[in-house]
Amino acid sequence: MKVFPLILGPVQTACYLVSNGNKAVVIDPAANAQTIIRHLKTKGLELEAILLTHGHFDHIGAVNELATHYQVPIYAHKKEKEYFENPDVNLSPMIYERLVLNPNFDYQFLADGAKFDCIDTNIQAFHVPGHTTGSLCFYFKEGDMLFTGDTLFKGSIGRTDFIYGNHDQLVTGIKKKLLTLPKNTLVYPGHGDCTTIEEETNHNPFLK
Repeated sequence: MKVFPLILGPVQTACYLVSNGNKAVVIDPAANAQTIIRHLKTKGLELEAILLTHGHFDHIGAVNELATHYQVPIYAHKKEKEYFENPDVNLSPMIYERLVLNPNFDYQFLADGAKFDCIDTNIQAFHVPGHTTGSLCFYFKEGDMLFTGDTLFKGSIGRTDFIYGNHDQLVTGIKKKLLTLPKNTLVYPGHGDCTTIEEETNHNPFLK
């Protein structure tokens, strides 16, 4: 299994291509759909799904074009529907035009702890609200990889000063659901450098 990070969009969001053989998922297609498509083609990868950690504009900017092009399912939490449908909630007017996702796509809404198979591996979704109401983190047991969006960063956690943010809820969720994963789990955040569960358990000042 391989991970290809692409730094995209006006706030340098990390979009990840995760491949297993010639199959791939895209996690948080932030912007520049044609760049993502080009990377998939160059690497000879067949896209099977789009995974969304949450619905802020800087993580969904390329969804409409990408999902239209590939006609693949979109995995997310149902509480993010409001973010997909309301530009004032997904914050797109801050930088972009008002962004709304096509409601007719094949949305597969996931509950906390839900497991699903994609790219010939099992993926588990952890619902960790606080940055947004429906933030998900995606855990790939094969490869010990966790994709956290804007929930957990190296040495930090997600902002909670946006609409529906909740600091205490975020910290509690991280401690109960993420820091209990194997300590060698690689953490791939939505911005900044990668880290590990052990590193954040021992050194993240927001989780003390």
